[in-house]
Amino acid sequence: MRGLHRRFEVVAGAQAQVDWGDEGELLPGVRVYSFHMVLSYSRDPFCCYTTSMNAATWWDCHRRAFAHFGGVPAAIVYDRTKTIVRRHVRPGVAVPLHPDAAAFADHYGFTPDVLAAYRPTGKGRVERQVKIVRDHVLAGRTFTSLAELDAAFAAWLPIRRAQVHRTYGEVIGLRAEPDRHALGALPAVPYLVTDRCLRRVGKDCLISFEASLYSMPADRIRAGQRVEVRAGVDTITIHALPCDTPAEQSSVLAVHARATRPGSWMVDESHWDGLPDGHTRATTRTSPPPRPARQQRPAQPSVGLSTLLTTHAAASVAVAHRPLAFYDTVAGLGTSSVGVAS
Repeated sequence: MRGLHRRFEVVAGAQAQVDWGDEGELLPGVRVYSFHMVLSYSRDPFCCYTTSMNAATWWDCHRRAFAHFGGVPAAIVYDRTKTIVRRHVRPGVAVPLHPDAAAFADHYGFTPDVLAAYRPTGKGRVERQVKIVRDHVLAGRTFTSLAELDAAFAAWLPIRRAQVHRTYGEVIGLRAEPDRHALGALPAVPYLVTDRCLRRVGKDCLISFEASLYSMPADRIRAGQRVEVRAGVDTITIHALPCDTPAEQSSVLAVHARATRPGSWMVDESHWDGLPDGHTRATTRTSPPPRPARQQRPAQPSVGLSTLLTTHAAASVAVAHRPLAFYDTVAGLGTSSVGVAS
């Protein structure tokens, strides 16, 4: 039975499937990825374009898809990606979910359905959709921004929803109505996910994150200090660790827009205020003026050691004179009476 699989169908609102598409350098010098979510009952699609596949972007795309559909499916089918699975296990063993994935799923009320390894047919609906969108939205066109790419998909979507699906023989948009109506309600507050990592501060007040540099205020850091980077979809927030944060001060050191390409410098010039900037350096071709003569201090008369011993205030202190027998008595070595001469 190798190579065979069981075909399945689902009821409205029960399932969606998710996948990435690597679209190459659609923008000048920038690699672009497409995020796809398809409702399994109706094949109603959603797609958006990004320049990253990090965790913050991954979950932000989920939020955009939920907003597009107007609700949350009961289950979502995934590959065994590192944003979903904490570690790989052998077949037949429950897959441990990544903590962020488990928390996100609990917040939105869906069940992550992780496929077995090397089972691409388990999410064939979304994999087919990746190819359809690529052929009908991207092929033969050029774009200058992610907004243009998203707008191109939005313009094509009514055409797709007006088509009759070859598998179930109904118009996709009409079948999507009960599918969307059966979705779970969106929570009142969105769940935000950020990547967190530690970085060490350089002598130039910069840290490196994803091959780009970010600045921090010089008056709040020191060279070699460790800081925490919290990376959202569009922003990078740099925090001081609790051991370096006074009780009355915020831990936030800097907030920057997230770099869209490696090698970017995200620098606030005011963070370098107070540091040497070289404005006092100068050169000249003339001889410098002579320095003023140094004034000599008047020589102090030399004083001999015997003079210091006899003129010091301690020299006038009276000292008691005792015979040696006195110390024998104090030590308990003798009993004779001892007089003291002053």
